[in-house]
Parts: sequence; C-alpha cells; structure tokens
Amino acid sequence: MTFLEFYNAVLSTSIASYEEFLFPVKKRHFKKGEIITVYGQVEDSLYFINNGIVEMTIKSYMSEKVIDFFFEKDFFCGLTSFLDQRPTDVQIVALMDCEVEVIRHKDLMQAYEHSLDLNKFGRIMTEHGYIRKSNREKALLTKTAEECYVEMFQDKPDYIFHIPVNKIAKYLGIHPESLSRIRKKIHS
Repeated sequence: MTFLEFYNAVLSTSIASYEEFLFPVKKRHFKKGEIITVYGQVEDSLYFINNGIVEMTIKSYMSEKVIDFFFEKDFFCGLTSFLDQRPTDVQIVALMDCEVEVIRHKDLMQAYEHSLDLNKFGRIMTEHGYIRKSNREKALLTKTAEECYVEMFQDKPDYIFHIPVNKIAKYLGIHPESLSRIRKKIHS
C-alpha cells in the first residue's frame, strides 16, 4: 500500500495522484542496517513504510532498549523531535531493506495552513500514535512477556522471521534465553 492509498482510505477521499497534495512526497530506499534517524539529530521527516521493518531504540543508563517496531502501512519518526524540532533521544534503523515515502516537516507544516483535510489526517494519525503507545505501556504493565510476544505478531506473523531474537527480547524486556523458552513452548 502506498501513502496515497493509505491517505484515501483514512479520509474516504479519492485523490488520484501525488500532484494533488500540497506537499511533495518522495520515495526512498534504506538498506538493512542503515540508520534512518540518528540519536541527537532533529527529526525533519515523517516516513510511511511501503515495505520493510524498522526498529526504534533509546539509550538507557546501561544499554540500548527497543521501543518499538514499525511495519508496512505504519508511519514512523522520532515524533517528539518532529513535533518540537529539538534533538531526538531515539534512533531508527532499517531491520531489512525498506521502501518508504518521506514527507518533510517544513512541507507538512506549510500544507497544514491550507488544508482542513490534511489537518484532519494529521489529527487522526496523532491519535493513532497515542493509542499505539498507550496500548504498549498497558501491555508492559499488565501482561506477561509470553502474552506480549503472541500478540506482537498476530497481525503480521511472517515478520517474526525478519527480526532477530535478541531485538525481540529487548523489546519485551527479557533475556534472549527466556524468549527461546517462550518460543519453544508456543511452537510445541
């Protein structure tokens, strides 16, 4: 799915081409392992994934933690940095070759000045991001690692094979050995 198709689906519109948008949308490819957003940079772009997987990490006092994974049809960026235009405390890396569509911050902000539909779309996407984060926090506080693991890939089971076990374990806040036991239990 492309950004254009996604936009039309969210707003029930029928925009026929990218030229109808009030901002440019550029396609970009990232290779597996390529850093998309570096710690400390000001996030100047919003990304929509056509295909691929990216991870978002944050440094903690002892290690690096995986905050989230983003898949096809997801938006991603260092959102706090994107919104306040200050240096980000997250890093985003491609976990496999990715094709994304990119919208620059300045272009989006200018377009907001002229489009009620675009403002509505931005509000819906911000609400979606908030709900996603809220559900993640609730899951971490109320569910076991096994329950979180099972839910993590219900919608996209084929993606599980593209994310290294140690990264999934970091995301769940457990050791890779514990994740191996969970996987063995589930698949037996």
